[in-house]
Amino acid sequence: MGTITLEQDASRAAGEAPTTLALPRSVRLVVDADDFATLCAANRDLRLERAADGGLIAMTPASSDGGGRNAELTIQLGIWNKASRLGKVFDSSTGFTLPDGAIRAPDVSWIARERWDRVPAEDRRRFAHVVPDFAVELRSPSDAIKDMRVKMAEYLAHGVRLGWLIDPETQTVEIHRPGRDVETLTKPTTLPGEDVLPGFTLDLKGVLFD
Repeated sequence: MGTITLEQDASRAAGEAPTTLALPRSVRLVVDADDFATLCAANRDLRLERAADGGLIAMTPASSDGGGRNAELTIQLGIWNKASRLGKVFDSSTGFTLPDGAIRAPDVSWIARERWDRVPAEDRRRFAHVVPDFAVELRSPSDAIKDMRVKMAEYLAHGVRLGWLIDPETQTVEIHRPGRDVETLTKPTTLPGEDVLPGFTLDLKGVLFD
């Protein structure tokens, strides 16, 4: 069970205390794409996603440990991309609209330059209708591994060419590729970007282990 804080604009102006609603996991709030964008704009401190059927998905902020691991991953990918100039790197606050209407925000993602350049400027200002070429999910202790695997399968079904599910709790990495069985590595020290991220190798120190 989670909690959602409901606060009307009028109540905020009047200085009234917001109302907190306990939301069981079995209860779903459904929003359309426009309302989802409005919710995100009004709750910038929350991580929100939208399922294909409009279901609202609220995630807790990353822990200090998790945020540090995510930052290390983003920095390494960013350094490689700045040198190669092959694409665009996105952090965990970036949402993408998938072909089925879901709006997802991978922990780290990357899009090839020629594909990103085709995205209209107006679409970039919202949750762009484009699927990343590369996506990473970094598991936190509160994340159910089955849910993360479903999410990774969703990415690949819509066009992600390489996905990494990194689990510091078990020190394992699952590599997801279209049309191939998932490859699981135990305590790897590096991960190659393969043909999707040519020349990139992730040093897993500070990401998978300390």
